[in-house]
Amino acid sequence: MTDGSQGVLRGPVMLAAFEGWNDAGSAASQALLHLVDAWGGELVDELDPEEYHDFQVSRPTVAFDETGRRVVTWPVTTVHAAGRPSTGETVALVHGIEPSMRWRRYCAELLDTAERLGVRTIVTLGALLADVPHSRPIPVTATSDDPRLQEELGLDANTYEGPTGIVGVLQHEATLRGMRGLSVWAAVPHYVAHPPSPKASLALLVRIEELLGEAIPLGEMPEDAEAWQRGVDELAAEDAEIAEYVAQLEEAKDTAELPEASGEAIAREFERYLRRRERGSGGGTGPTP
Repeated sequence: MTDGSQGVLRGPVMLAAFEGWNDAGSAASQALLHLVDAWGGELVDELDPEEYHDFQVSRPTVAFDETGRRVVTWPVTTVHAAGRPSTGETVALVHGIEPSMRWRRYCAELLDTAERLGVRTIVTLGALLADVPHSRPIPVTATSDDPRLQEELGLDANTYEGPTGIVGVLQHEATLRGMRGLSVWAAVPHYVAHPPSPKASLALLVRIEELLGEAIPLGEMPEDAEAWQRGVDELAAEDAEIAEYVAQLEEAKDTAELPEASGEAIAREFERYLRRRERGSGGGTGPTP
């Protein structure tokens, strides 16, 4: 570590999540929207959906507003800006739907906004379906192509090869501009893929807390995660085949992760607790996802 901050990402950052292929259970997009609310993000930019979306794929929606007037909502990409509670440094928060076309131009617009806000580090959030049990902590991985970030934050190298989504392209385009990038992914149990997935969203938020060194007010999300798990427990109990499958996943997970109750893991959890208590975030410690 260069400053003794033990895995804390300094400076202005952009966090981005996109609905669609990269967003199993809507876990990543819901985590991002939670940050916009929790940190009081101010809208600073919108991308014109006419340029990037096939409206037969990402259809606009129609509804009535509070005055009874019918309004159309388009699949716009928004950028909100907030200040870190501890330092005031800029956090840009990007939310949108994975575009249908012109990905390089789309990424260029977002990165132009990032540069105007002084951002030099891009953090993309994603969620994928995996063979993991809902009753155990949601696995979260953080990777980077940047050797310095790998060393400073204890990240794994990104070794993925294959089809990619907009988060992969945004990371690549950021690198071409000399920006730093990392990607944070949560694994959503594939047998409960339907959104929402609050336990996975909570796991992403906890990892973001660790990376930024900022306490995030969690509101009702810990309770939502517990209710979600109880609901899945009840569904599994009603189907013997699913219950047996979940038991197999639990056994495999427990066997593979016996060493996880390490001093380092316990110290991480205690540091997170102290951050929330000292900064009075109001989020409570809640259960560890």
